Amino acid sequence: MNTIKAIFTDRVLRGRIIFVIAILILTRILAAIPIPGVTPADIAGFLGNSSSGIFGLLNIFSGGGLSTFSIVMLSVGPYITSSIIMQLGTVLSPRLKEMYQEEGETGRRKFVQYGRILTLPFALIQGYALLTLLMRQGHIPHLTTPMLVTNLMIITAGTMLMMWLGEQINERGIGNGVSLIIFAGIVAALPQKLSQFFITFDVSQIPMVVGLLILSLIVIAGVVYVTEAERPIPVTYARQSRIGSGGTLTQSTYLPLRLNQAGVIPIIFAVSILLFPQLIAQLLVTSSSAGLQTVAREVINLLGNIWIYGAIYFLLVVAFTYFYTAVMFDPEKTSENLQKNGAFVPGFRPGAATADYIGYVLARVTLFGAVFLGVVAVLPVVVQGITGLTAATIGGTSLLIVVSVVLDLIKKIDAQLSMKEY
Repeated sequence: MNTIKAIFTDRVLRGRIIFVIAILILTRILAAIPIPGVTPADIAGFLGNSSSGIFGLLNIFSGGGLSTFSIVMLSVGPYITSSIIMQLGTVLSPRLKEMYQEEGETGRRKFVQYGRILTLPFALIQGYALLTLLMRQGHIPHLTTPMLVTNLMIITAGTMLMMWLGEQINERGIGNGVSLIIFAGIVAALPQKLSQFFITFDVSQIPMVVGLLILSLIVIAGVVYVTEAERPIPVTYARQSRIGSGGTLTQSTYLPLRLNQAGVIPIIFAVSILLFPQLIAQLLVTSSSAGLQTVAREVINLLGNIWIYGAIYFLLVVAFTYFYTAVMFDPEKTSENLQKNGAFVPGFRPGAATADYIGYVLARVTLFGAVFLGVVAVLPVVVQGITGLTAATIGGTSLLIVVSVVLDLIKKIDAQLSMKEY
């Protein structure tokens, strides 16, 4: 209660939180405005169609906008895709890596600007692919060419607007804007999901529901524990003493290596990569070419097998955890900074030996975090395969995003309060 009181007595923090709430309300209003040419009956048919399961994960990243065919139906999805491409670019292009890691704030601004520019063509491509796919599957009426172009422009503008609103949260609010927009879409869908659950509730399902609730609480506790866990590497600072004999004074501290350096980003990356072949296959399944139709059906059948899907999902999450950790944390750069500041890791020479040791520890710590993330991500798939409950299909991804966003928000609020105290 003291923390809540402190939040609302801090004028700056209160203003930032109110700004975030206002932006999130605006995103929910935008997500309720359908594109031209779509009726409520089309939306109801789309939501009730069993084949719409492929759009479940897309709907998460659209903040619920896809389920209403809204003007922001792509939301921040293309921006996430462009961010993935830019992050991959740091591995392939030394110039991009230098810009992102070594040119300071100016380089990062330029890097982010390239990501924004790349969002525009991705929004156009994804918007066209999605509208074409929905028309071919009969979820929306056939659109004439002028109407298709108009809707494509509206959807692209909606994506650019959502990207801008996310960045406004970063600058004037508190927390990560893109993550908060996705978080708001997940939370906003909870009342509808709960109402559907109670409508179809059967007394015989009580033991299974209780078991799933207990499992969910264990997973939440595990996510919090692993997200907060650190592996400290002892660091000693040597200082020349100007008192007495002029000896050396040492000060000990530690370098914290988080078990999960990458946060929820690997999940978002893995989902984006998994959705790509599914969307392309859905588009090609109605192609005039028999060969393309055969390939598309094989891809759909392959990814339709929940065990194969789960295995690919798990491997992608683990791979992207290592990849993103390598991008965000450079042992050589860390070792160089320690050496410049007169610090060393006891038992290891400054420079290459220290960098090798930090990399050694980081690789093993990341392995545990990556495997844990992968297990939590595929847990709903495993539960669905065992119990047959399709409602649990996207629960793990949603749970990870919600818990990670809340933890990040709490940390940033605590940091703001600490700044006020100082």
